[in-house]
Amino acid sequence: MSNSLQGKSVLVVGASGGIGLALSEELANRGAVLTLSGRNVEALQSLGIDYALLSADLRSPEACENAVAAAIAHGGKLDVVINAVGVVAFGAIEELSVDAMEELFLTNTFIPIMLAKAALGHMSEGGTIVNISGVIAEQNLPGMAAYGASKAAVSSFSQALTREARRKKIHVLDARPPHTNTALSQHPIEGTAPRMPEGLAASHVARIICDAIENDVSELPSTAFA
Repeated sequence: MSNSLQGKSVLVVGASGGIGLALSEELANRGAVLTLSGRNVEALQSLGIDYALLSADLRSPEACENAVAAAIAHGGKLDVVINAVGVVAFGAIEELSVDAMEELFLTNTFIPIMLAKAALGHMSEGGTIVNISGVIAEQNLPGMAAYGASKAAVSSFSQALTREARRKKIHVLDARPPHTNTALSQHPIEGTAPRMPEGLAASHVARIICDAIENDVSELPSTAFA
């Protein structure tokens, strides 16, 4: 382990979602100093961990810049940025509204890009940016085409950002976990979720992602979560 999370200043956005919540708990257990942004404050409070709460709609460059500033103010620096934000929509593409398409890309794709842009100039050498694209970035599915495309775009962005950030000695991790047991599919912005198989435990996914951060891994394909 070359990059222990003990004492690291970590910003987690989407922290109250299924994977984000599990990541927050795992990071706290590893001694990270946390700045968390999430919609469900009660879920975060139920963890019983120490953190600074950031309440913000991150769908603008200014909000992403403010999130970075908040993490630096709380932790004295910024070592790790984790994007666990996400929305999902279901249904055939001919039935999907333009509003839903725009929201998928604004939240799933543009927030990670804007946050990376805001963070890179302020991150500590040896820091890490984590983008969670998911298994659907590897193989898109009918009925989830626009959602899958928004996640594939994040994965593609991470590939190129890896090379750009290397000049600043910042690591970029593209995490593509298989279907995970979270409440995301129960709250689509449009459509109805199909019947899903049993997914991975969010705590398992969080442990693997945190292990990868500590070992400077740049890619976690879906097979890495088996």
